[in-house]
Amino acid sequence: MAETGIVTGPPADVVVGVGASTGVDAEEVLALVEGCLREAGLPLTRVAELATVDARAAEPGVVAAARRLGVPLVAHGAGDLSRVPVPHPSAAVLAAAGTPSVAEAAALVGGGVLLVPKRVSAPADGRPARATCAVARRPTGPAASRTGAGTPVTARDGAPGTITGMDTHTPPRTAPPATPPVAPPAAAPAAGAAHDLRHHGDAEVRDDGAALVDLAVNVRADTPPAWLRERVAASLTGLAAYPDGRAARAAVAARHGLPVERVLLTAGAAEAFVLLARALRTRRPVVVHPQFTEPEAALRDAGHTVRRVLLREADGFRLDPAAVPEDADLVVVGNPTNPTSVLHPAGVLAGLARPGRTLVVDEAFMDAVPGEREALAGRTDVPGLVVLRSLTKTWGLAGLRIGYVLAAPGTVAALEKAQPLWPVSTPALVAAEACVGAEALAEAERAALRVAADRAHLVAGLGRLAHHGVRVVRAAEGPFVLVRLPDAAAVRERLRDRGYAVRRGDTFPGLDEEWLRLAVRDQETVDGFLSALERSLTGG
Repeated sequence: MAETGIVTGPPADVVVGVGASTGVDAEEVLALVEGCLREAGLPLTRVAELATVDARAAEPGVVAAARRLGVPLVAHGAGDLSRVPVPHPSAAVLAAAGTPSVAEAAALVGGGVLLVPKRVSAPADGRPARATCAVARRPTGPAASRTGAGTPVTARDGAPGTITGMDTHTPPRTAPPATPPVAPPAAAPAAGAAHDLRHHGDAEVRDDGAALVDLAVNVRADTPPAWLRERVAASLTGLAAYPDGRAARAAVAARHGLPVERVLLTAGAAEAFVLLARALRTRRPVVVHPQFTEPEAALRDAGHTVRRVLLREADGFRLDPAAVPEDADLVVVGNPTNPTSVLHPAGVLAGLARPGRTLVVDEAFMDAVPGEREALAGRTDVPGLVVLRSLTKTWGLAGLRIGYVLAAPGTVAALEKAQPLWPVSTPALVAAEACVGAEALAEAERAALRVAADRAHLVAGLGRLAHHGVRVVRAAEGPFVLVRLPDAAAVRERLRDRGYAVRRGDTFPGLDEEWLRLAVRDQETVDGFLSALERSLTGG
């Protein structure tokens, strides 16, 4: 009997690795999968998952095939797949996908026995083959299956399009099969190599930023304000003393109506991600993408294997809670999410909480949302909740590095032990205390309202370029918008030639080279940018 106690028969212990070309249809994938299973003498009920490289995880034909089979579609980073030895490597596949065989590597990545090596589809209408598959058997047992016996992680109840990408290596926990599994080599490229997780918007303007209008970095323009610069400058007279964060910590606690034991000051939200990765005992972390890549990078650097939930454009990049694996003990999600600018309902995010799970909500841009609606900061009724806040975006303090964590006292204490001594400088502490005061909060609210108006102006202008193939994520609620346009890499270079820097989108898991992120600026700047964008789209 299966784990659930309901489904009987042999366990679902087979992984089908699938490689696909753009435009492959579900029928071609299904026919190939069924043929491979027949060759292995296996029924469809033995299939635990379809697996592929993350760059193909949103391919509609592959998504539909997994949904029709009733199994999860698992997306592995090309870096993970590249370190799996495969029987039939291909230089062409390696160049295109970052692994010498998507199908075989995806089938074997968790450790298993290859039952059917790479097979190529044979479309009945004589078209070129657009899919490959391979079949492997994983070890069975209570801990061997990530999703249970045939329990779908994606596309529950026929709902299209939510993809759970799991960059994971599941070691055997039962006696090994008679044929030894293919093991990854001792030395391997870093996982996640398909996306440059350490690329950030400042790289777009770092070398010649003085000559470019910056729409790449999500820091509010014309900041920090004069009054804040004066407060920070006045703190320089006290640099001989060691930093004392008590006043700033108390001010942050009061701002959110929390006891100080629930607050930890950090050198920006980025430090908090490193602390979480190093201090918390997590075995099954999940990061919701596309989003800020530093959480995954920090987890990987700390030795964790990261699973991904990839949100889709077709769903407006909105989160389906059912896509998050039940066994995840750490879930990271942004709100509003960078780079999609989608604001997820607070109730949906709170519903992700589980006993034994840490739920990390990155609210770095929440103070740019009028009224901070959907915020979870200050909530103490959500078990395992950790909220991260940054003061660098709205107040222009990226160079000063100041942010904070709101969490249960035990979590705060664990993170604090992982910090070095005096992690936040005296000027940053002064800035923190100043930015959470009543007058500063009122100024931030006024700024959020201006950003909302400027964003609407930008989105409307982008909409007028739809005839050039420009598509914008219209649910934007943050100080940036995400757009898709043809030949985006070339357009980005043409914009640089015209004096504008924008953020490339292909470094975010779940996005490709057709995406750009645009920071919201004042309407005059936006009008100049839109004019330059239209000329860049037409090559004029």
